[in-house]
Amino acid sequence: MSTEAQLPMCVLHLEDSPLDHALVCRELKKFDTTIMIERVESLADFSAALQQSRFHVVLADYRLAGFTALDAWAVMQIERCKLPFILLSGAIGEAAAVAAIKLGISDYLPKDELPKLPHTILRAIEMQAMRLAKEDADLELAKSEKRLASFAEHLQSAIEQERAAISREIHDDIGGALAAIRFDLFWLKRHNAQDDAGKHIESATDMLQQAIEASQRIMMNLRPAILDQGLSAAVHWLSSGFSKRNNVPVRVDLAGDLSQLSKSIQLVAYRTVQEALTNISKHARCSRVTIDISDAEGVLTVEVSDNGQGITAQEQEKPKSFGLRGLQERAKTVGGWVDISAQAGAGTSIILSIPLPIATNPES
Repeated sequence: MSTEAQLPMCVLHLEDSPLDHALVCRELKKFDTTIMIERVESLADFSAALQQSRFHVVLADYRLAGFTALDAWAVMQIERCKLPFILLSGAIGEAAAVAAIKLGISDYLPKDELPKLPHTILRAIEMQAMRLAKEDADLELAKSEKRLASFAEHLQSAIEQERAAISREIHDDIGGALAAIRFDLFWLKRHNAQDDAGKHIESATDMLQQAIEASQRIMMNLRPAILDQGLSAAVHWLSSGFSKRNNVPVRVDLAGDLSQLSKSIQLVAYRTVQEALTNISKHARCSRVTIDISDAEGVLTVEVSDNGQGITAQEQEKPKSFGLRGLQERAKTVGGWVDISAQAGAGTSIILSIPLPIATNPES
């Protein structure tokens, strides 16, 4: 008998009939004389044998003195033993055999089909190896996804901190410099009455005002101070700015006590609305937008909808759809998720859902 398992093959046989055990030994030795077979009769001996960790497969009669093979299977689960387990018994009925397989038992072979036993063992070992490999792969994938989620959470936190730092630098350094320039221009205007100079000063003042407004807009986009006044005020500010820039009306419906949300949840909700409005302005070609936010039934729901051209599934799956994927990852940082409902020509809805704790207090 040739297998990938370490040779010689070692079989644990749970059988209370010496004659049946002898028949199994004779059949297996026909294929490989090096096979080692150990027989046990009781659950206690079975459990003790499993501790040796030297077996490659378990063969078990179904009905034994005072217990069944299912009891032995339960012992293996308690001890977290992952050996392939084959029922080798008389006629136990199709229903019992199917029930055993559903529990996770590898295979069933009637005792009157012993010539098939070597092939059955080989197949059970191979299938068990595949199952264990899949479990290992699934476990590694889960660990990888957990590491990725942790990294995404750290990245989002780092991005927000960097945005706040850049916003402060713009306010303190650039904002202060622009304000000083404006005072100097006012002074020049008061002390220089020449027409040509006055025109240049007026032009410079206008350009300076545009620079001041641009810096303020950049600061608000990076880390809006209005968010400190709560999610409601921040969303109204976003919708107002969107309407002015795009000439598209936005209806905002807010329900619930949003002021009690933690700052981290408010920030995720705010960024979701911000990204949704950015996507709408770039792609939607719509004539109206609706923002609905509520905390009904212990779940914060943020839905941003438009009546534009919609987005196809293929567009959502584009490799460079970082905005939408960023929303998904950002939502995960607070235990939430994002759903996108869209149909070509019928608009798009981006829905953020975040389960809320029973009592939510604002974070300091």
